Amino acid sequence: MISEAMILSGGMGTRLKDTVPELPKVMAPVAGHPFIYYLIKNLEKKGIKHFTFLLGYKHNVVSSYLDDAFKNLVKTYVVESMPLGTGGAIQNGLQYCKKETVAITNGDTYFDIDLNKMEFLHTQKVSNCTLALKPMKNYDRYGSVLFDQDFLITDFIEKKYTNEGYINGGFYLIDKNSFLKHSFEKVFSFEKDYLENETLNKKMYATLHDSYFIDIGIPEDYSKAQNEMKNLL
Repeated sequence: MISEAMILSGGMGTRLKDTVPELPKVMAPVAGHPFIYYLIKNLEKKGIKHFTFLLGYKHNVVSSYLDDAFKNLVKTYVVESMPLGTGGAIQNGLQYCKKETVAITNGDTYFDIDLNKMEFLHTQKVSNCTLALKPMKNYDRYGSVLFDQDFLITDFIEKKYTNEGYINGGFYLIDKNSFLKHSFEKVFSFEKDYLENETLNKKMYATLHDSYFIDIGIPEDYSKAQNEMKNLL
């Protein structure tokens, strides 16, 4: 059973600066709680026992909130001294994780995935990285992920208008040892330099989850979250 998760919590929320000034994106208020509150509660319900928070911008704001609101949570703070990109942050954070398979989620997306389903496929396929994909229609904000009949990921398509497809929902299961064996730079993008560039070299698999998903990275969806997320807990 997956029991350890990392949350990418270092984002500045640049596109939300007029709506949520001077706060890390994970601390953006949503229906009475910081957004990160919903992520933690959702992961706890799925069996996560140990959390690693990958911190950067105004890290003290995040850690102070978590120390107060989640006193009994088993947690580790990994603070980057310089921006490392999503890949560098994950590479750094995995060194503090004890389990071989670790869940990773973006700090600005809530995706109610089936973690047992992901773990089953991840284990069955001996996957290096398993992605949670969200089926979506009529979108241009996201790229698309292609996969074959065995759910092996074959390609990542750049953002463009798409009638129907599957997007990367920002939730992953990763094989820690396989990832750390790779000779990445200190600063790199998990999405571009690992997922997209290593598609043909690594065993990456897709699981499909037609469940609630929201990305608060833009003001329109952040506003939508205020009404939708208050009923999730």
